[in-house]
Amino acid sequence: MAIKSTIYKAELQITDMDRHYYQDHALVIARHPSENAERMMVRILAFALHGSEMLQFTRGLSSDDEPDLWQKSLSDEIEVWIDLGQPDEKRIRKACGRARQVIIYLYQQRSNAVWWQQQRNKLMRFDNLTVVSLDSETVAGLAAMSQRAMRLQCTIQDGSVWFGNGDDQALEFTAEIFKRSRS
Repeated sequence: MAIKSTIYKAELQITDMDRHYYQDHALVIARHPSENAERMMVRILAFALHGSEMLQFTRGLSSDDEPDLWQKSLSDEIEVWIDLGQPDEKRIRKACGRARQVIIYLYQQRSNAVWWQQQRNKLMRFDNLTVVSLDSETVAGLAAMSQRAMRLQCTIQDGSVWFGNGDDQALEFTAEIFKRSRS
């Protein structure tokens, strides 16, 4: 018998002063049996950083044809494709061909720079691609907030991010951008 996903729930309050987006979201997150707390919380962070009424979690690890999050238009076109980890160039090329904007969040700091050096020349040609690197301290802090039921707040201003759970756990950081989309 296959192990089923564990369900997590999060009340996420987003205050994004850079985009003028202020919204509360009730999220239901299915944590795949092979997914660790760090990866799941990076998914929630990615949702907070790009929050919109149309952004949604996908089948993620359960599907090779879908990213971790995406935003589709009303006509079912992929507007935003968000992947986590270190996808190969073939997957990134496919995503850039399918979506208007592709964002990759690297969250394994020890290997992020090595991966980027190996992929950099191949990926610079994609105008609609953004690559963001999160440091290990940020990822560990996010994982420490992981609970089956969460109340989270995210405030974004001038590229700086404050992410907390309303208790005593809060992070303030600025992610490193390896590549910024030109579109």
